[in-house]
Amino acid sequence: MEFLLSASALGSAWMALSRPFIDYTIWGWDNLPRTVLMYYANFISSPEGYFHTVICNSPQFLNTTVNSDLHFISWDNPPKQHPHHLNLADMQRMIDSNAPFARKFPQEDPVLDKIDSELLSRGPGMFTPGGWCIGSSENGTDPCSAIGNTTVLRPGPGAKRLETLISFLRSNENFQPRQCK
Repeated sequence: MEFLLSASALGSAWMALSRPFIDYTIWGWDNLPRTVLMYYANFISSPEGYFHTVICNSPQFLNTTVNSDLHFISWDNPPKQHPHHLNLADMQRMIDSNAPFARKFPQEDPVLDKIDSELLSRGPGMFTPGGWCIGSSENGTDPCSAIGNTTVLRPGPGAKRLETLISFLRSNENFQPRQCK
């Protein structure tokens, strides 16, 4: 069974959609995606509701949603219109959340440098190293200065954190009660 990641039926612009669902929205064999698209055509932020509405009204995809947008966001208390800017004090909570994305960051904040160096193993002005980087990182050199097989994928600690988050979201106590209602 395919699973779709979305924030909720209430809406979010961030989501991961499966190939079968995208095929359905394009081909719309029962006309639902086109009908909903016409309805959302006049909304200011239609992605925040369009896909959720189609998912929650299509019998084929109704029970395939996982309600998470995979972001770590810290809201003011009481919540305001925008989340508060993340900083170094939020770093451990970001990591502990297992979310692969986070927002909102002030421009040029030191937390961004810490994420680059500690989580992404990325030096200043360098790419985030992947399995295709076969160079050395000794003495601060760029390991991606030498490129190997670009199809190599070597999951790092972030992949394990993401696996933990997805397992938690798909667990019986979280998955079933939080689907479309």
